[in-house]
Amino acid sequence: MANPRFAWGIDIGNRGLKAVKLIRDGESIRIDDFDFIEHETILSQAGDNRESLIQTALASFVQRHSFKGGVVSIGVSGQNSFARFVKLPPVEDKKIPEIVRFEAIQQIPFPLDEVEWSYQLFRREDSPEVEVGIFAMRRELVNQHIKYFTDFDLNVQTVQMNPLAVYNALHHDRRFNDGVALVVDVGTDNTDLIIADNNSIWMRSIPIGGSNFTEALAKAFKLNFVKAEDLKRNAATSKYARQIFQHMRPIFADLVAEIQRSIGFYSSAHREAKILRAYALGGTFKLPGLQKYLQQNLQLPVERIDSISAGAPTDPKQAASFGDELLSIVGAYGLALQAMGEAAVTSSLLPKAIQRERMWQEKTKWFGLAAALFVGGVTIVGARYFIEDMQRSNLEATRNANKSVLQQASNLSSKWNELQSFGENERTIVANLQMLTEGKYFWRDLLTEMINKLPAMQPELQQAMNTSDIQAIKRIPRDQRRIIQIDEITSFYDPLLMTHLKMRDFKLGEGLSATGGSGGPGVGFPVTPPSPEGTAPTVDPSGKGRGFVILMRFTCPLRDAPKFVEDEVQKALMSIAPSAERPNLKYAVRQVRYISSDRIGRNPLRLARLKAEYEASQKARGITVDAGQQPFTPQPGSFGGFGGGRPFGIPPEDGFEFGGPPSPGGWGTGIPRGGSPVSGNPNLSSADDPAFKDRLTEESLLGDWEFTLAVAVEIDPEPYQKTPPPSPDESVSSVQE
Repeated sequence: MANPRFAWGIDIGNRGLKAVKLIRDGESIRIDDFDFIEHETILSQAGDNRESLIQTALASFVQRHSFKGGVVSIGVSGQNSFARFVKLPPVEDKKIPEIVRFEAIQQIPFPLDEVEWSYQLFRREDSPEVEVGIFAMRRELVNQHIKYFTDFDLNVQTVQMNPLAVYNALHHDRRFNDGVALVVDVGTDNTDLIIADNNSIWMRSIPIGGSNFTEALAKAFKLNFVKAEDLKRNAATSKYARQIFQHMRPIFADLVAEIQRSIGFYSSAHREAKILRAYALGGTFKLPGLQKYLQQNLQLPVERIDSISAGAPTDPKQAASFGDELLSIVGAYGLALQAMGEAAVTSSLLPKAIQRERMWQEKTKWFGLAAALFVGGVTIVGARYFIEDMQRSNLEATRNANKSVLQQASNLSSKWNELQSFGENERTIVANLQMLTEGKYFWRDLLTEMINKLPAMQPELQQAMNTSDIQAIKRIPRDQRRIIQIDEITSFYDPLLMTHLKMRDFKLGEGLSATGGSGGPGVGFPVTPPSPEGTAPTVDPSGKGRGFVILMRFTCPLRDAPKFVEDEVQKALMSIAPSAERPNLKYAVRQVRYISSDRIGRNPLRLARLKAEYEASQKARGITVDAGQQPFTPQPGSFGGFGGGRPFGIPPEDGFEFGGPPSPGGWGTGIPRGGSPVSGNPNLSSADDPAFKDRLTEESLLGDWEFTLAVAVEIDPEPYQKTPPPSPDESVSSVQE
């Protein structure tokens, strides 16, 4: 088809009809006109009135503009269409259509005779690989959409998916020249994600859009949809702006989480690609702060599209409204570019019957000229025909032999293609199953190494422990035994681990109790979306910087246990990192911090736990506990650790946050320094109470030390380097007694 004099790109979205008219101006393309007709009601909320709203918008549009001599390109929702991207095997170009059809049969979840489908090849000059994008839409949906336009005698030449139209617009404006970019096009009911460069494209539709923000406000303020929509649009100037954004924050968080998940999926399949920036599209980005919030959480520069290379309409009034609606009409601009023959992606979902009709109309104007030439040249042509026919007959045998060889080669090529594709589904299943085993031994290896790295006890003590020789154990004074008794190990995942360490944001949050279990306050890094004006650390799209915080609770009888833990235990744990011997270790301890440290006899919570464990074991053995010994019940705020102030040993300037003020008598211990661990408390027995004795040696546990350490472990750290980079923060916290 010859390039038209002008073209309209028309996108009928949920909010309204958006249209852009392009004309040729010398060697360039410029915008001559545009229109935006908003529906009385959002289409997704219109119910049975949806069709009449579309017809009303089109009728108004046709009355305002002239279409004679021009063509129309229309967009269809990415949510209602289908797209797959497949790498093709290396074959001759003439074989590509056959292979693409085979892939279409495999990929499209409907029979081909029930869909309109097309494809686009993507090639790189520096690579022999060919990737094909296969696009499809149910035939009845395509025909229904086209009928809206043909009922008004509009000359529809192209039907394109809206995400591909957006790609064509940004590609034409050279937005991908610097490399891979993310496009976030937030529509009314869904968000189109596009990750692309000049030679490839990947896209996904997320079922979160502007109406989700409106519905959140409608629910929060008990408004109907129309009033909630008006509240959202005027949020920036409303005196209730803070409350409005507060109720929209969960939608912000859901949107960002889905974008991050999509980026992660893309990165896993395109490990060589690095996303450099993001482009923001859609009227929802008029919400103040959304662009900044997205930039903070994606750790990418986010640029709102505020201009296009085709300029703006020359009419000053139109130019002003054009600027106001530019975020919403980039797709229509891309549709018009394709109709003008200026698009990178040229596939179209226009039904084949209509395409043939358009081609026939183009050819009929040449028939009259062809007939006139035929009358004048028939004699010459006739004589030449007989000469060539004689030569053709003489070469018949050669042609037949060539046909036979060609047919044999074609059959062999088809069989080879079938063999190459045989078992594709099975190979995919096997690959998916293999992915399940990735990281299978991560925890086993990490915990084993952490335990093995802990300082060993004295050889004679080790031998006595192995043989359960109690007398040999007792010959070594209890406060001189290098024993580390691990009571509990608990962990939780933090996608922002390294960011928190750099920001000295190692905080106590919700999710882990003082004992390391669930159900109370504990160590955590909850990722809560800030207000759009706020700032927050964000997840690296590449997946770097994530990790686990491991809470390790253990006891040690050594008299100088705090110094022993600082000098040996912490440094031993910090040595777990990639090294020259293991450069590609999958984990690395990046920081070790005290959470709490105290003698057991000064820790009412620990004493209560020992008491409860002893009573439970006695009851299990059928022994009745002395009724005079009442179980210990700690009072809220009466002890330190997680929830009653700062744990013992943690200075206030160290970057921790806790739920309450320091308790009297120290950093949250609730017990004066040097005081008796048991005297003065009617709920505690004397040091002779069997509940507070070592089960093996029957020695008192009250003088033993109990520690809780938080160990920050990065997942997939950078491989070992001869000169390792500096740590993001000091590695070992100071210990205070």
